Amino acid sequence: MATPIRIGVINVSDRASAGIYEDIPGKAVVRLLTSYLSCAWEPVYRVIPDEQPLLEATMIELADSERCCLIVTTGGTGPALRDVTPEATEAVCQKMLPGFGELMRQESLKFVPTAILSRQTAGIRNQTLILNLPGKPTAIEQCLSVVFPAIPYCIDLIGGPYLTTHETVMKVFRPKSA
Repeated sequence: MATPIRIGVINVSDRASAGIYEDIPGKAVVRLLTSYLSCAWEPVYRVIPDEQPLLEATMIELADSERCCLIVTTGGTGPALRDVTPEATEAVCQKMLPGFGELMRQESLKFVPTAILSRQTAGIRNQTLILNLPGKPTAIEQCLSVVFPAIPYCIDLIGGPYLTTHETVMKVFRPKSA
């Protein structure tokens, strides 16, 4: 049997990591990925506080040691002083992919005018795509659904595993030459 594809899920939340709030955002990501992906996969799951050094270390661990082809973070993308997810992502990535954040903000603006305050982004660390999502489950679904069609092909391009989806739920784009 093939080894399942590993995908990191990191909920960045002071309160969830302290047990004050239930980790709803991280669970929302796992639920969405389960509905999208038809290939065997397993989450590598973390709930951590909004601490940039810890977040950087966790992303490096999931990318380099745990061999996750995709890391999805939730939370820490706003303008508050403790929101440091984009800074941590930029610190650990060799390449940034600003189009992901641009598209997510464009989609979010259809629902809330405060989407312009969000700083979601994405980047590449070696053979791992790191994607920053907002922390609210409805915004997670809105944002992930609009960018996911490009994620499997991006992972192909960086030498990661071939992700397949349930096409009735999530149709991805790959050029005919790919």
